[in-house]
Amino acid sequence: MAPALLRRAAPAPIVKWAGGKSKLLDELCARAPTSFGRYFEPFMGGGALFFRLRPVEATLSDRNEALIECYRAVRDEVDDVIDALVRHRARHRREYYYDVRDAWNAGMREATSAERAATFIYLNKTCYNGLWRVNSQGEFNVPMGRYERPAILDAAALHTAAGALRGRALLARPFEAVLDEADAGDFVYFDPPYVPVGATADFTGYTAGRFGLADQERLARAFRELAGRGCAVMLSNSDTPLVRRLYAGFRIDRVWCSRAVNSRADRRGEVAEVIVTSRY
Repeated sequence: MAPALLRRAAPAPIVKWAGGKSKLLDELCARAPTSFGRYFEPFMGGGALFFRLRPVEATLSDRNEALIECYRAVRDEVDDVIDALVRHRARHRREYYYDVRDAWNAGMREATSAERAATFIYLNKTCYNGLWRVNSQGEFNVPMGRYERPAILDAAALHTAAGALRGRALLARPFEAVLDEADAGDFVYFDPPYVPVGATADFTGYTAGRFGLADQERLARAFRELAGRGCAVMLSNSDTPLVRRLYAGFRIDRVWCSRAVNSRADRRGEVAEVIVTSRY
C-alpha cells in the first residue's frame, strides 16, 4: 500500500468548533494507522485531524451545509474570501455583528459563495466563545463575543488551508453515506456530537437537527460494519457508560482533553473522553 500522508507542514483549522480536536491531536495521531488508502471524516467540524494528517485522498463531510460551503469556497476561491473578510474586519462592531447575523439568517440570497464563506468565518470568529449554534429553524442565534481584537482574518492560514483542501471531496451529507464508499484498507475517523455527560450537557445544536440516542446507536452500528469490512476506524466521544456499552469489544482508551468551546464556563477545562479504535 502506498504511503498515505504527504510529508509537509500541516495547516491548522480555520474555524472554531465545539469539540474541536486541536488539543487532542497527539493522542489521535498516536492511534491512527501509519498507512491507509482513502481517508473519510464524516463529521468534519474544524477538521483538525485532516489538517494534521493531510491525506492524499480524502472525502470530508458534515451535515452542516454552511460549514461545507465555507470549506469549498476557501478551497476554490480563497482570495475572494479574504477580500470579503477584509471588509468585515474593517466594519466590525456590535451593531454590525447583529446586522450581519440578521442578513445571514435571512439567507444572503444575492451573496456570492465567497461572501457567504467570509460571513460564516466572520460570525464564527466574533460570536460568543466561538460557539456555532442554530435553533430549530436553522437560525444562527449566538450573541457577539467579548473580544477586544477578534482574529477575523488570517490570510496566510486561509491560503494554507486552501492548499490542503485542494483535490479533496467536500460533501454535505449524513454520516452513513460513508458506508457506500469506504472499503478495506481505508481509514474512517468519526468525531460526532458527544454523548452528554450530564442531564443538561447536550450540545448538539450545530445543525438544526439534534444528535440523540438513536443516532449514537446508528453510528455504533456503522462503526462495527466498517470495522467488519476491514476499514481502520477511529472514533472520539465522551467517556460515559453508554459509549463504553456501544463500543464494547473494541479498544477504548480514556484520555483527558482541555475544552474551551462551551456555552457554560463550568463545562470548560479538563474533561475525560475516549478514543475508540478497531483492530488494525
